[in-house]
Amino acid sequence: MKIAITGASGFVGVNLQDYLRLSHEIEPISVRYIPNQIFELKMDVIIHSAGKAHDLKKVSNPQEYYEANFELTKQIFDSFLMSEASVFIFMSTVKAVADEVKEVLSEDEISNPKTHYGIAKQQAENYIIAKELPSGKRVYILRPCMIHGPGNKGNLNLLYSLVSKGFPWPLGAFENQRSFLSVENLCFVIKELLIQTNIPSGIYNVADDTPLSTNDLIQLIAASQNKQAKIFHIPKGLISRLAKLGDYLHLPLNSERLQKLTESYVVSNNKIVAAMGKPLPVNAKDGLLKTFGSFGPLTPEGGTKR
Repeated sequence: MKIAITGASGFVGVNLQDYLRLSHEIEPISVRYIPNQIFELKMDVIIHSAGKAHDLKKVSNPQEYYEANFELTKQIFDSFLMSEASVFIFMSTVKAVADEVKEVLSEDEISNPKTHYGIAKQQAENYIIAKELPSGKRVYILRPCMIHGPGNKGNLNLLYSLVSKGFPWPLGAFENQRSFLSVENLCFVIKELLIQTNIPSGIYNVADDTPLSTNDLIQLIAASQNKQAKIFHIPKGLISRLAKLGDYLHLPLNSERLQKLTESYVVSNNKIVAAMGKPLPVNAKDGLLKTFGSFGPLTPEGGTKR
């Protein structure tokens, strides 16, 4: 089976190549949005993981999201429909549905994204769903939650630095639950979609089986360093008042940051697990321990050695 992967130099793309190349022929494809372009796709499978990632610093031009995550996806999907390829997999995101989750996020949730990143992904999903599929073609829209794994450079690395430097976690009184996704589990799901031709086309959430709290993460990070976790249970009321003070004094802890650090975001993977008829190979804690174990000791500048 010949597989084209867009975004092959990104975190997901690199891991997908390593995971699939033992049994498939992989062709990395470099793509960027140019108006009116058509791609000549002479492969069996198209995995579209290229796009503009969510900008936590909020400095990106909004138009970049719509070009990279919507317009480019339209072009690649239209090219897939005209090609001989039989499978198209689009890497979307749970943020195409909701930025906040009150209970458990399922595929039935009505989409209401709040950011340009999420809206652009939602528009791409809607475009794909609206198209009639030719006979013999399968299309999967995957909505992963926060992906982690060796080489990951996201928010987990920031928590790792905090624990490594010996700082205590001051928000232990806040009990939340968040879903994460081992990149190995993501690769496993994609492999199963390729080999199990009876899995119906559609939208599938992808997450590890068990959500974890931020306190759990702190303990796992400490365990990966053979340290004892330092978690302070300061009263929530006091922390909230300090955060409100931070709103006015522009302190590191403000109301928005407190919400992000303590909110819950639980994602159901029931639909994809049932469709595969197989369990995910990596449990949440083992996957995170593997991720933290890859970070290595801190440099004097606060980064990690490789």
